[in-house]
Amino acid sequence: MIETRADKAVAIDAVGHGFGALRVLEDVSLSLEAGQRLAVVGPSGCGKSTLLRLVAGLEQPAGGRIAVGDREDPAGRLAGCALMPQNDLLLPWRSAIDNAGLGLVNAGLGRAEARRAAAPLFERFGLSGFESTAPRELSGGMRQRVAFLRTLLAGKGVLLLDEPFAALDALTREELQSWLVEALAQEPRTVLLVTHDVGEALRSCDRIAVLSARPGRVVLEADTADVGRDQVLEALRR
Repeated sequence: MIETRADKAVAIDAVGHGFGALRVLEDVSLSLEAGQRLAVVGPSGCGKSTLLRLVAGLEQPAGGRIAVGDREDPAGRLAGCALMPQNDLLLPWRSAIDNAGLGLVNAGLGRAEARRAAAPLFERFGLSGFESTAPRELSGGMRQRVAFLRTLLAGKGVLLLDEPFAALDALTREELQSWLVEALAQEPRTVLLVTHDVGEALRSCDRIAVLSARPGRVVLEADTADVGRDQVLEALRR
């Protein structure tokens, strides 16, 4: 279990944000206990990805408060989170294992040490034999696995996943959704997942929050065991 010094691993309290006159988020309050997985769904443009950037400390909210553990300052939030964007952003000149260990190298670890740290995860998560493979030679699904391992190896207690499988075909996406659940069972983290896929949200997470159209407000928040697809779709139409 991931331990935090605060009551919540992530706390979002009455957050509002915008860009100039454009209001993107309005009075959003959500929280995650350590080890929980929360999916955020909503229509395009409702501020889902902006919310992840705010939690990660890459931007400061125009109103309200965000804390990761006991840190509210942007640097402190960033130190507690690892963000996986929609695109895998693998470096084409580095092998799969060197891409996975990139965060460790950036943190000061030698490349050989980073490879040793990454190697057990390649075995555990179905990438054994592809350590030296260039990104261009990997399938889309395998590239996303490497990108996820890079996020995991950052060693942060909170993972922020921004539609990580949206660019994949339906069959590969469904396969990786199941893979993600298994991976997080083996390497537990607190997860905030942004997705447009209601099925992915219900399969992958313990809880779900639905945002309204812009400016995004929370119109439904529930345990995924207590709601069905129809209820989520109804909330999306509000």
